[in-house]
Amino acid sequence: MLSESLGAESDPAIVLPVNGSSVPMVSFSHVSIWFDEHKVLDDVSFTVHRGQTLCILGRSGVGKSVALRILMGFLKPQVGSMRVEGEEINGLSEEGMQAIRKRVTMVFQNGALFDSMTVRENVAFPLREKGGLAEDQIQQIVDRLIRMVGAEDVAEALPASLSTGRKRAVAIARALAAQPEVVLYDEPTTMVDPIIARRLGDLIQRLKKQLGFTSIVVTHDMRFAERLADQVLFLHQGRAQFFGPLREFMESTDPHIQQFLTLDAYLLPRE
Repeated sequence: MLSESLGAESDPAIVLPVNGSSVPMVSFSHVSIWFDEHKVLDDVSFTVHRGQTLCILGRSGVGKSVALRILMGFLKPQVGSMRVEGEEINGLSEEGMQAIRKRVTMVFQNGALFDSMTVRENVAFPLREKGGLAEDQIQQIVDRLIRMVGAEDVAEALPASLSTGRKRAVAIARALAAQPEVVLYDEPTTMVDPIIARRLGDLIQRLKKQLGFTSIVVTHDMRFAERLADQVLFLHQGRAQFFGPLREFMESTDPHIQQFLTLDAYLLPRE
């Protein structure tokens, strides 16, 4: 339970649902999307079960972030089926997608924080939007979330004064305040130094272990993926070149995967 992990056993509405169902939490089935005549995703399929972390890998421009935007309903594919715990979302109305977005939330590259609000106010925003909590309860939850992401020292700061890494950590805290079941991360290590990247990786892993979150992480950073992934989806020219366990991906003899791993090792030597 999220409430217990945050040390707030009596806080209302801070409980993640428990579900032993074998139905995937997220599934794409033969999804294709194109803009004008350019096909960005071409017949892509994958599944993510509750509590798993899927890393979507590939070079820039292969459609990694497009997959997240489809899942959020920001883009609609021309072909295919997308389900959240068995519920078809392709073709849902905006009202229907609003209900899905209460279960699935996204941490954007830029954090997408409200510039005019402090860190504390940003994290409190989803709780106030949802309603049903007294102000002292909101502040208790906010305090715990801010501590969880290590942002206590900037709680009263405005986003403009924060580093890129700090903005992303605060964005994660705000995402958690919405009490989602699935968290999507769009290139969380882009434009941050290796130390901050490790901290973000540790945070995402801790959320999985302590709170049981289902996560989909878009990244081009293989070292980051190695720390997090249960499953890997590797996109090449918009197609799913590989989908399966991390170990099988690392051992694959596919030339496109080998080229990706070799270039990643060359650009990002291990410490």
